[in-house]
Formats: sequence, structure tokens, C-alpha cells
Amino acid sequence: MQTTMAGDPDILTDFIVPPNLSLPNITGSFFTYTALRSLAGTTTFKVTKVGLAEFPALDGQSVGYAVLQYPPMTTNPPHVHPRSAELLFLFDGSLEVGFVDTTNKLYTQTLQAGDIFVFPKGLVHFQYNADPQNSAIAVSAFGSANAGTSSLPKALFATDIDDDVLAISFKTDVATIQKLKAGLASKP
Repeated sequence: MQTTMAGDPDILTDFIVPPNLSLPNITGSFFTYTALRSLAGTTTFKVTKVGLAEFPALDGQSVGYAVLQYPPMTTNPPHVHPRSAELLFLFDGSLEVGFVDTTNKLYTQTLQAGDIFVFPKGLVHFQYNADPQNSAIAVSAFGSANAGTSSLPKALFATDIDDDVLAISFKTDVATIQKLKAGLASKP
């Protein structure tokens, strides 16, 4: 039997120095990420990522982070993280969350402030703030500095997949697929 395991590679140093810096020039500021200071109210779902692209000090550290803001009646659409599980901590509000396993079984839960929910690596999942009046704020932790995110609506309807392929796959007609694509294109 063959077993395959994947994850962020182990590094052989305490941390990785980016090519544009040298070790003598590294200070505590290299290990400090300040972009979350700007979190403020929003009227649309917003993710503020803290991964390798945003925070180079994470290179080789196998961790990532995101702050998710959900105004009333907003969703984080179905998506996957191919390189990491996600541990979501609901800081404020309530959320409907769920994921689908590889047998197509749906697991859902209503979270309240203080709850934690885990989304297994590579499985389709979502979050939804069903509250018509109150916002929700969550923090997600990842076991990768580059967990990756593939949003299903965007991957399916905002790419060049042929309309006929999508119509056949969803057992509908091309006109319906084109309406879905147009609706997705009109969103900010």
C-alpha cells in the first residue's frame, strides 16, 4: 500500500529571509503584520487574509489566518482550501456553517459567538449570516501559509468553461448558464 502525505515543507532554518532582505536587516517589524488594524464596518462580505502573499514572515511556518466580516444576510460562498483544513472561531454574531464530505453528505451547524468549527482540508464548505439585522465576525486559522481558496461560483461561472459543458453538467440550458454568469459578473 502506498501512502501520500502533503503539507508545507519543513524548513532547515529558524525562518526564511526573503531575497530582497538580508539577515542583519531583519528586525521585529518583519514578524509583525499590521493590516488588521484597518478592520472597519462593511456592507458586503469581506475577507482579510494573512497568508504568505500578505505576510512574508509566514514562509515555512505552516500557518495562515483570515478575518471574515459578515454584514447581515451575507455569505461566504461554497469554496475549498486544497492545502489546509480551516479552524473557524466565531468572535461575534451567529453563522450557519456547513461542509460536504466526499460521499456528498452535508454537515451543518448554527454557531454562536465563542464557538469553533473545523472544515476538513479540501472539502466544499460555506458560511452564512442569516441574521437580517446583526453582523458577524469570525477568525479562521489555517495549517498552511498558502491554504489556497477556490470559490465554486467563480471557478464555474467566471471562467471560460464552455456554456454547453456547464448546461449539460447542471442539467439545464445554455440560457440559464448565461444568466448565472451575467449575475456573477455584475457583483462587486
